[in-house]
Amino acid sequence: MPLLTYQNIGISGLVAAVPRNTIKNLEYTENFSAAEAAEIVEKTGIVERRFAEPGTCASDLCQAAAERLINGMGISKEDIDLLVFVSQTPDYRMPATSVLLQERLGLSKQTMAFDINLGCSAFVYGMSVVYALMQQQGMRKALLLDGETRSRVYSAKDRKVAYLFGDGGVAALIERDDRFGDSFFSLNSDGSREDLIKVDAGGYRNPSSAETVKENIVDEHGNIRTAEQGYMNGADVFNFVIREIPQDLKRLSEFAQTDMSTLDYYVFHQANSYMNNYLGKKLKLDPEKVPVCLHRFGNTSSVSIPLTIATELHGKLTKRKKMLLSGFGVGMSWASAIVNMENCYTTDLVEI
Repeated sequence: MPLLTYQNIGISGLVAAVPRNTIKNLEYTENFSAAEAAEIVEKTGIVERRFAEPGTCASDLCQAAAERLINGMGISKEDIDLLVFVSQTPDYRMPATSVLLQERLGLSKQTMAFDINLGCSAFVYGMSVVYALMQQQGMRKALLLDGETRSRVYSAKDRKVAYLFGDGGVAALIERDDRFGDSFFSLNSDGSREDLIKVDAGGYRNPSSAETVKENIVDEHGNIRTAEQGYMNGADVFNFVIREIPQDLKRLSEFAQTDMSTLDYYVFHQANSYMNNYLGKKLKLDPEKVPVCLHRFGNTSSVSIPLTIATELHGKLTKRKKMLLSGFGVGMSWASAIVNMENCYTTDLVEI
């Protein structure tokens, strides 16, 4: 299990963008009754979500966030040496979306740009990768862009997932500065659990065909999907989280020589309220220190951690804050970090 530490690298600005199109779960009754919708809202805590309009991609949300970030902070684009795009809903199979964003944002051709394909753990993974590269001399500023259009991954006729997922994008500026001090990361993976959250077809193992786009998969509860739509075994995912995450956070806090109770904020992947409340109680955390945006945006996969920071901690990160970040999900993959944030630029939410 990699336990990593970096010095004097951190996030100096963070902006989030979401689609204007708001889906209210209690009114999302095309395939299920109002009573069923109300029951799911009660269990998950997800009241509304944002769905991207046709033609809008995760990259568009990230671009809007990045432009607000660059203009708002007065950053010279010539100083950006690295662009990393995190997503499992890219524009195309190829080329890499990061390279498209380099051109669309008007960055130099000398910008290093590449994609990271991970789910709910990906923002923390991406931070670690960018922090490592930023420790190299000559690297000035980096953009970590994280976007998802998860609303398009799952079937609206599958009640296990139909009310959970939403879309969003964020842009984080990462720089070298003494104010950030030491940061600590724990990165993990377990491919033996690949079938807990998965899309079976549409890749190169099971290529897309006329058969894979038919709604011909029906489970024992009557949920309907195609082979190219995602599925999730929620009970086993919950068991994975309660088994792996608390012990991983214990190892990380020991590695960082940090008493968990002294942290200012604990920002978890926004999976569902039942799971996150269980984690908070298991770890005996003060609920006032656990920001939540799940009710407003649903599960936005890797975007959920930075979206929570950008929306729920806006205006609260001027003074130094020591924070725990923890993402977990599809793979299975999980990653946690203890980082400092101070004088972090944030703005009101961008809507496109």
